[in-house]
Amino acid sequence: MLKQRVITAAMLLPIVVLLVLMAPTWLFAIVSSLMVIVGMWEWSKLSGGDSIPGNLFKALLVSVILYLLWLIHGNVAVLWVTEIAAMAWWIFASFWVFFWHKQFPKSIKYICGLLTLIPAWMAFVDVHAGTQGPKILLFLLALIWSADIGAYFSGKVFGRHKLAPKVSPGKTWEGVAGGSLAMLGVSITGVILVLPQYGYFFVIICLFSGWFSVVGDLSESLFKRQAGVKDSGRLFPGHGGLLDRVDSLTAALPTFWLGLAMQGWLR
Repeated sequence: MLKQRVITAAMLLPIVVLLVLMAPTWLFAIVSSLMVIVGMWEWSKLSGGDSIPGNLFKALLVSVILYLLWLIHGNVAVLWVTEIAAMAWWIFASFWVFFWHKQFPKSIKYICGLLTLIPAWMAFVDVHAGTQGPKILLFLLALIWSADIGAYFSGKVFGRHKLAPKVSPGKTWEGVAGGSLAMLGVSITGVILVLPQYGYFFVIICLFSGWFSVVGDLSESLFKRQAGVKDSGRLFPGHGGLLDRVDSLTAALPTFWLGLAMQGWLR
């Protein structure tokens, strides 16, 4: 399984890097919106929707929402309201995955999916549109990837204390510690070598973004557990569905956007 994951990741990595660094923002928005639509298709199934016409209708609805948001994508007020709403959702999700575990109706689960994917897409596109957007975005991706890798290996070697056993039994506090150390190293290196103008407050933003990425991962795990499935889909061999690849980013992106916006670093 690990070998298949590594092969798939190695094939996807250059595509993602080229898209972030080379694509104009309009093309980047189109490709990432297609990812959101696929993600909402998977989310519909996790929410209990198994009707193809129903899932197609929901995909069409998301397409319309994304198109309307693209028309006003530079509206700062809309961005602030959306990303603050996303953070409210992720704070609630933190309580949900660690303490509550309540089973929600299908309609509520679908709304949770909209709150998970659409604000993340808006933050993704808005960061990319900035003067140094592609470089900053690629740095965020490297940060989350390093956190995932650090958490995976430290959890395997040192993992003893379960993080959220009722949601994701394999995750441990030792894994979180290892992921945090990896993020700390990457963010300090980034400030020194890539983004020296931001200073060390940027490291704090990165750490908070990484910690919320854990909540994004756990929330999807809760939905999968309630749906009785191991993966959200079969899009990527060894990795599962699209949601299985972007769950960490969905929570990290609004946190990252708000941190940069509060410092005036987005333009």
